[in-house]
Parts: sequence; structure tokens; C-alpha cells
Amino acid sequence: MKLLNGLGIALSLAVLCLLVVPTATADDWNRKTVITFSGPIEVPGVGQHNLPAGTYVFKILDSQSDRHIVQIFNQDETKVLTTILAIPNYRLKTTDKTTITFRERPAGEPEALRAWFYPGRAWGEEFVYAKPRAIELAKEANTPVLATSIKLDTAPVEALKTAPIEAVAPTGEPVELAQVVEAPPAAVAAPAAVAPSGPTTVAAVDPLPATASPLPLIALFGLLTIAAGFALSAFSKHAG
Repeated sequence: MKLLNGLGIALSLAVLCLLVVPTATADDWNRKTVITFSGPIEVPGVGQHNLPAGTYVFKILDSQSDRHIVQIFNQDETKVLTTILAIPNYRLKTTDKTTITFRERPAGEPEALRAWFYPGRAWGEEFVYAKPRAIELAKEANTPVLATSIKLDTAPVEALKTAPIEAVAPTGEPVELAQVVEAPPAAVAAPAAVAPSGPTTVAAVDPLPATASPLPLIALFGLLTIAAGFALSAFSKHAG
């Protein structure tokens, strides 16, 4: 009898643990980050390109097929303000705080968003601008900028998943992506040695999180556990 009661308690605790774990890891999956800007900023992407000073929520698009599309929401997350194409950028030293970098702009102009690094991650998201705007920013800062040839003002969000990406110099000429994004150390890049060269090489070594959500399996296991608990309880009463 005591053994059966103990098993029932253990099963109940297991169910509680299963219900708590998804909540604890949700933010890590979409990298939800609340960011407050003290001044206006310029952002690329599909949607609003100029954000006034205020608080915004950054998230990775909840997609099973692509983990390098970033969405910016208003503070209460009721509206997607812009959806931005990005590619992985590597940093040698991680931090325990969110890091946002900007491109140099003339005095009095809004800062142009460049990259976003989530706390504790070596890989960040380097943002891609529409090619005409990328060339302008490259001229202002005298440094290459990531660009795409699709028209972001009118492109559907789905088009971002297959959009071509290049790096453009201040002259407008294409240059190597490595001039914009940081390549990983040799030890990290080793597993990607067999990957083809070209723009996709940088993305090939990104340590992506699991793309399949465990929630359906967890829910099924939880229901089976509850059913087993009821069966044990009924058996213990009958045995008593």
C-alpha cells in the first residue's frame, strides 16, 4: 500500500515538472529580449524602418525552417513592427547581458541597427539592409554592409527565407561576407570543413537549437502519467 501511494506521489511530481520546464525554456527558444532605446533608431526589414525612442521586444521568428529572421514588437507585443533578415555573426567573448551594436551615422541622424547578441551566446544576428540603403550606410561609415537585392518595403515575410545576401563596399561593389561578419575560430569552424564555400558557409556552423518542439511529446507523456496515477490509486483502494 505504502509503495503504491509513493508511486502515485512520484508520478504527480513528474507531471508538475513537465508542466514547468516548457515555461522556463520558452524565452531561450525565441530569445525574447526587452530593449529600451533612449533615442530613435533605424532598422531594416519588412515593415517600419524608423523606431522612435521607447521600449521594444526582440524575438527570433517562431519558425521551424529558419532561425535567422528577427521580429521587433511593440512593448506589449500586440503588433509586429518589422521583420528583419539576418545572418550569424560570431564574437569571441560572450556576455551575460544583451548586446546591440549600431553603424556609424552622421551627427543628428538616427543610429542604424547593426547586430543583436543574446546573453550567453557566441553567435549573434547581423542585420541585412535593402541594397540601395546598404550602399548609403556603407558610404557614411566607409565600411561594408550586408545587403539584399529584394525590395524589403514590399516583400512578403516568406521571401526573406530565400533572399540572396551579399556584402557591399562603399563603392557599391560586392565584397566577401567575411569583411562584415566575424568568422569563428578554427576549432569551432572545423565541423563545417566539408561545407561548400560561399555565403552559406558562415551559417553552416551556427549551433542552432532543436527545430522540433518537444511540447506535443511532453503533453502526451503527461496524460499517460496522469492515467497511470489514477490506475494505481484505484488499484490501491481495491487492494485495501
